[in-house]
Amino acid sequence: MTFQLLSTIDSPQDLRALPRDALPRLATELRDFLIESVGRTGGHLASNLGTVELTVALHRVFDTPADRIVWDVGHQSYAHKILTGRREGMGRLRMLGGLSGFPKRSESPFDAFGTAHSSTSISAALAMAVAAKRRGDGHQAIAVIGDGAMSAGLAYEALNNAGTMNADLLVILNDNEMSISPAVGAMHRLLGRLTSGAPIVAARKSAERLIGRFPPLRRLADRVDVEAKGMVLPATMFEQLGFEYTGPVDGHDLGGLLATLETLRGQSGPRLLHIVTRKGCGYERAEADPVLYHGVSKFEPGAGIGPSRPAAVPTYTQVFGEWLCDAAAADDRVMAITPAMREGSGLVGFSKRFPDCHFDVGIAEQHAVTFAAGLACEGLKPVVAIYSTFLQRAYDQLIHDVQIQNLPVLFAIDRAGLAGADGATHHGAFDLSYLRCIPNLVVMVPSDENLCRQMLATGLAHDGPAAVRYPRGAGVGVPVERDVRTLPIGRGDIRRTGRRVAILAFGPLLHAALEAAETLDASVVDMRFVKPLDDALVAHMARSHDLIVTLEDNAIQGGAGSAVAESLHAQGIDARLLHLGLPDEFVDHGEQSVLLSRLGLDATGIVASVRSRIPSAGRVVRVQTA
Repeated sequence: MTFQLLSTIDSPQDLRALPRDALPRLATELRDFLIESVGRTGGHLASNLGTVELTVALHRVFDTPADRIVWDVGHQSYAHKILTGRREGMGRLRMLGGLSGFPKRSESPFDAFGTAHSSTSISAALAMAVAAKRRGDGHQAIAVIGDGAMSAGLAYEALNNAGTMNADLLVILNDNEMSISPAVGAMHRLLGRLTSGAPIVAARKSAERLIGRFPPLRRLADRVDVEAKGMVLPATMFEQLGFEYTGPVDGHDLGGLLATLETLRGQSGPRLLHIVTRKGCGYERAEADPVLYHGVSKFEPGAGIGPSRPAAVPTYTQVFGEWLCDAAAADDRVMAITPAMREGSGLVGFSKRFPDCHFDVGIAEQHAVTFAAGLACEGLKPVVAIYSTFLQRAYDQLIHDVQIQNLPVLFAIDRAGLAGADGATHHGAFDLSYLRCIPNLVVMVPSDENLCRQMLATGLAHDGPAAVRYPRGAGVGVPVERDVRTLPIGRGDIRRTGRRVAILAFGPLLHAALEAAETLDASVVDMRFVKPLDDALVAHMARSHDLIVTLEDNAIQGGAGSAVAESLHAQGIDARLLHLGLPDEFVDHGEQSVLLSRLGLDATGIVASVRSRIPSAGRVVRVQTA
């Protein structure tokens, strides 16, 4: 496929030089390029297809990068990347050394703010608007946020602040009735009323006509504040917060978008433009199933994504989802809570079988944790299904609302360790560090899918808070026992007995340790529990080996290796230690296996690290005879 017009666009300046009547063709080529490119690399598709016209219009109307555009989350920023000089780089999207799948300040001056987690755009763009006002340069700040991201408290905090600051902020609310899953909550219903021809829209139009026929009434409405204006013109929530509301506008009508944005560019103060788009627009398969086509692996656009086949080895996420259904079937007190990650956390089946026990609270991680705490207070058994990096956003609720009260809440923490192509924003690099320092919490790290199920059962049965953290992707292929079996809390398991070197493995890197141990003739322990730690087993291994190696897919600082060092110190044991884990840096995006190899956390890297301390480890020493 040729892209004659798109191939001439290397910056927004080129776009702004095009004749206005060429822009629809550019949008068509851009959409076709997205489908072809993402088909080759994988990535976020449906959300990007939904914002093609908006992206073209924004870079046409505004003087980017001097005018700042902040894309919320960034799932919709591929068209922006293509139009800002990164078209050729799309062939290595989300690969090691290639383009990030999200806006990234170090990648381009057009990426005004690094994003990947939801609902930060209004706060950041407001700050940029304040800075522009202080400079007096007249530059604009624009936040593009989806209706799903509007379910997060951070977005409301920013709106509340912005409405009183008189900064020149434009918020574009991209309403496609979706986040990753279909949008939920009262905000979704409010936006639905604004876009559906419901009474409030009809009333606004009638009031506009009435005011237009009576100039004195128009002048009065223009003079009075929003609250008084609402007496003659029904106000939206946004107007009550101090924003000038425009919309709803068809987000795929490029001409209408251009005219509206040109008008808004000339206005001052807080403004909100409400546009309505279709996720997956222009690619029939993505429009029909925007959830399936939200984040895709490589596929052939002409054929689409074929029916999924049962994998030979289930993912940890699937193991969790099946276990949860079994647990709820056995105990009607089991409740599942997720912050808008039903699909990603493996809860689709549960939500259909147990709809009254499933709570998708929207992109509201803090609320999810405190909501779970409240359920636990009432004798229910809440399970919070959440990604490692998303739980970071609810850290105070974890401590204040769950741990201090010692409530029996189970945290099923997905995407622990290296998450792969999503990069630093999604690597679960810190959960062991931020969890193990909290009193009252049991922290478990399964090394395979069967242990994952057993640990989930152990956590649910525990009379107190517990966390099971597991990685993205498939297990290792061990049979998964369906019977409910709990583990003795705080007990590790010796998997191999060797000499001189003992590798204490925490989680799925156990299998790299076992492979390395064959070369090193090392002992290997599956530690299983980070908290409480098996102190007796740690002491035994330290006393019987020359070197203790701790291995984890978490930051070394404060992680499981630190727990081992603290344990040995407390027991008065002076041991030689080697800590292997994630370095003190933000790890970039790339395939999990490639990243593990680069970080020395595969079998080859483990052997090399051990032999840097004990060169003769595992080697046969030949004794020469006379």
